[in-house]
Amino acid sequence: MGSLTLWQRDPFTEFDALVRRTFAPYRAEERFAGFVPTAEVVRDGQDAVVGLDLPGLDAAADVAVEVESGRLVVRGERRDERTGERGRREVRYGSFRREFVLPEHVTADAVTADYDAGVLKVRVAGAFAETQPRRVAVTVGGRPAVPEGEDTAEQDA
Repeated sequence: MGSLTLWQRDPFTEFDALVRRTFAPYRAEERFAGFVPTAEVVRDGQDAVVGLDLPGLDAAADVAVEVESGRLVVRGERRDERTGERGRREVRYGSFRREFVLPEHVTADAVTADYDAGVLKVRVAGAFAETQPRRVAVTVGGRPAVPEGEDTAEQDA
């Protein structure tokens, strides 16, 4: 795989930026093509919680949550059951698909989903578990570097 993600600062900020870059901006023709549910990603301890607004959907029949190729995929359809009615419609109908890049260490077993009051909440357990910074030893000329203030006499021997 040709991509590498490095957490440069706070992993939550980086994950949020990644989600924003992934879904915005939509091309003009996609923006008005159909139903695109709004999404929110928040950190809850070591977990990531993705909330999607899906009012009026039958979650059991119209929504699927999957882990596919390192991505969390939520797809489904808002069906328009009305026929013959005319008037102004601001509610969008149609199929939708939202994708979220998952950290490499997350498996499908870490993902759970719950639908309540029109909101689908998908919890990705441990999404931030391996995002703690670790210090990497630096060598200089093949020898371990010594931080300032430490005795270098032992290394020179």
